Amino acid sequence: MTTLVTGSAGFIGSHVVQCLLERGETVVGLDCLNDYYDVALKKARLARFIDHPNFIDARVDLADRAAVEAVFDTHKPAKVVNLAAQAGVRYAAENPHVYVASNVTGFLHVLEGCRQHSVEHLVYASTSSVYGANTKMPFSEHASTEHPLTLYAATKKSNEMMAHAYAHLYGIPCTGLRFFTVYGPWGRPDMALFLFTKAILAGEPIKVFNHGHHRRSFTYVDDVAAGVVAALDHPPARDPNWRSAAPDPATSGVAPYRLYNIGNAEPVELLRYIEILEHCLGRKAKMELLPLQAGDVPDTEADTSDLAEDIGIAPGVSVEEGVARFVAWYREYYRV
Repeated sequence: MTTLVTGSAGFIGSHVVQCLLERGETVVGLDCLNDYYDVALKKARLARFIDHPNFIDARVDLADRAAVEAVFDTHKPAKVVNLAAQAGVRYAAENPHVYVASNVTGFLHVLEGCRQHSVEHLVYASTSSVYGANTKMPFSEHASTEHPLTLYAATKKSNEMMAHAYAHLYGIPCTGLRFFTVYGPWGRPDMALFLFTKAILAGEPIKVFNHGHHRRSFTYVDDVAAGVVAALDHPPARDPNWRSAAPDPATSGVAPYRLYNIGNAEPVELLRYIEILEHCLGRKAKMELLPLQAGDVPDTEADTSDLAEDIGIAPGVSVEEGVARFVAWYREYYRV
């Protein structure tokens, strides 16, 4: 069994690759190692498994159609996990064309590869950001996501719609996973936990938006990776109970298609998150309290009942444990 994982040098992607290799699969890892953030960190992630006999390293930009086609032609993966994307919600406002090239055009190239090679199952990353202006908690896959508040969220919403179209037209089983505020070791330097840790250790103030009253379903990266791999083993089928007169957004009666949330079901206030980090670091944070940022939502809360029922996965690493693991990794990696 050969599985193609795009974004293999990324935060979540590198964890997924390790999980797949540990269970004996051959993995083709596709990543272009762009310089959006520290390339050395990406190379260090890859170094954990790049010499594994079942790992194939493909340095390819997802937006390069011919190169992506060549990867599919050469390796003929049975399954595909698409985790490559231009990350960073703030960055999207300044570089919209980069986001569309990677997150929309790049995803089209993945879909075309799946179509041309009769891939058994495509699992792809979406985001809790698609819930946008929706304030009904907890967020359910069966609710509307027609009002994204950022371009990043809009590109991920487009991925869900494109996947449904390809699932319908070509019978490609497609599963979209909406990730909720993922954190943990090997995270991106632009993520809140990373920024907070660096600033607190340096004695610098941290920017705390919405005066710290955000509530988030902070989700540990190992829980997310386990969910991705488990979802890969459960390709969706058409839903016999789906009704076109009252269409369920999470399923489909005309396509093998499914959407799931992956998130911690117990949201935590940002001030509590910072308090836990302070405890792990043994230092108090200097906080610059600021109003809510444009595009941010006050709260997220994941309804993961479908994920537990259908796939048997329930994210369970507590924030206390997860932050402690991150701090231990950060101190070791940066020798702090």
